[in-house]
Amino acid sequence: MLLSRRHLIRSAASVALAAPALQLIGCATPGGARPPVSQRVSGLALTADPAGLLDVAPGLSYVVLSRVGQEMSDGLLEPGAHDGMAAFPVEGDADRCLLVRNHELGATSPVSAFGADLSRVSRIARDRIYDIAPNGRPFAGGTTTALVNLKTRQVERSHLSLAGTAVNCAGGPTPWGSWLSCEENDTVAGENASKSHGFVFEVPSAATGPVAPVPLKSMGRFDHEAAAVDPATGIVYLTEDTGDSLFYRFLPASRGELGKGGRLQALALVEQAGADTRNWSQEDGGDPALRMVQSRRYAVRWIDMTDVEAPDGDLRMRGRKAGAAIFARGEGLAFALEAGGPAVYFACTSGGAARIGQIWRYVPSQHEGTSREADAPGHVELFVESTGEQEFEKCDNIVASPRGELIVCEDGSGDNYVRAITPDGLIYNLARSAGPEKSELCGACFSPDGATLFVNIQRPGITVAITGAWDVLRTQAAKLA
Repeated sequence: MLLSRRHLIRSAASVALAAPALQLIGCATPGGARPPVSQRVSGLALTADPAGLLDVAPGLSYVVLSRVGQEMSDGLLEPGAHDGMAAFPVEGDADRCLLVRNHELGATSPVSAFGADLSRVSRIARDRIYDIAPNGRPFAGGTTTALVNLKTRQVERSHLSLAGTAVNCAGGPTPWGSWLSCEENDTVAGENASKSHGFVFEVPSAATGPVAPVPLKSMGRFDHEAAAVDPATGIVYLTEDTGDSLFYRFLPASRGELGKGGRLQALALVEQAGADTRNWSQEDGGDPALRMVQSRRYAVRWIDMTDVEAPDGDLRMRGRKAGAAIFARGEGLAFALEAGGPAVYFACTSGGAARIGQIWRYVPSQHEGTSREADAPGHVELFVESTGEQEFEKCDNIVASPRGELIVCEDGSGDNYVRAITPDGLIYNLARSAGPEKSELCGACFSPDGATLFVNIQRPGITVAITGAWDVLRTQAAKLA
């Protein structure tokens, strides 16, 4: 793709760091118009890993940073089921960064930070554990934080940073240096839990121990997946992992202070109330009357949600009844600052006619979240829809690369890849899970300097750091398309 046509994508973290110097390049016009994406797959082959863990593209290499079960600096054990993750800068130290990682565990997991026999639970204060089940077992979900030396590619310190939550799947970084950890769980207080779950928790990246586990209840109780924050407005966009999920936004009462509450809303298409965006066949439960066309812009409106703590777990059903559009398993989210302005990309794992994945692009209104929004509504468009596993299968976590691509992690039934998708639709492979379980790959994020890609291998639970000649790799991939 010629540089004059490049449509740069930058993550929220890199935007926050580099905002004063950004001179974005691209051909987008005001309102975010773009030429149609032409999906094509590179023939770039991966190099087999002698260790049988992770195959990577030519010119890339990886190191293992940490594994499930290792003792951390606080005397607790690194939990398993590594999932969503983000990297944050360390003030005054360009050689280090902080990784905040989710652990997608429930109440009974033997790979918790406390050990299978819970012998280490006394190392943490009770008020730092969100929920202890009636049987006395702490919920095992939460987050860990690791201080990583980018030069030596080693973890120098690690600790539990959120405890007692359930099925912390994805989340997202904030421009003010915290991680939003999302529970993909709707357990209610009762026989199996002392507290209700399905909330978002905020974890400051600089915290040196477990944070006070405060659920951000005004952001809704549902099967949360990911979050993305627009640095300019402080608005938080949220996905939901169900087959008939909604796409939400949270308008905070005070920017950067999510605990002070706000308004939760769901996206609806102006042209059709309750639209089904999944492109499924009628036999699969789709709506044959509406076929979402790639690159076409659909104007949106936002519906206020009520009773957002949803004790009956019916938030999305009430939202669609009020006119909200439904999506096929909303998962990864990525904020992007493009030449035409901000955009939010979100993955729908089982969307599309082949039911193996869609990625959508939401372009906010120039008056996003204000009373003038209806004068120039935002729009949503289908960025890419996979037609076969050679493109991508079951897209999950996504992140915007400093080089203008979307990085996509897969959670499919066969081989699972980390893939790159350029703005003009070139798809090429960066890595493939090579372990015996062919585990889901997740949590992809870049170091603050953009040189290191961190990825989690969920089973058994490993964090790796990938480095190499990224620009050269992209050029090679384009030649083989």
